[in-house]
Amino acid sequence: MSTHLKEKEEQILQVLGQLAEENKNGKPILIEGRKDAESLKELGVNGQIIFAKTGGKSLLDVISEIEASKTGEVIMLLDFDRKGRELTEILKFHIEKMSVKANMYYWLRLSSLVGKEVKDVEGLAKYMKTLKSKIGDS
Repeated sequence: MSTHLKEKEEQILQVLGQLAEENKNGKPILIEGRKDAESLKELGVNGQIIFAKTGGKSLLDVISEIEASKTGEVIMLLDFDRKGRELTEILKFHIEKMSVKANMYYWLRLSSLVGKEVKDVEGLAKYMKTLKSKIGDS
């Protein structure tokens, strides 16, 4: 049991490490809100963040902000629930129409690792703490 949890923790930490590195090297991460940013910061991800749902932003505002960032790639990391998936698909479509790569790797990898246990990016830091304590207890 605990070896499975340990492997899962290591895989998630590896993905988060890669995410932090790409973000530090200038690839912005598109997330939903402030609590998602706090969770990522807690997990060591400190680079440029673009918010999709704060301050009454419209879809057009988000697209314009991505365009203004003059980046060739945006890391998509919206929530893992149904609404998050829908918003991801909509934004991905519009981002790619601007010839900007919508990087889905981290979203797909993290959602496959956490499954139904985490529904949003905001819950990732807490999930990692819980996982660590389960590993420590076993």
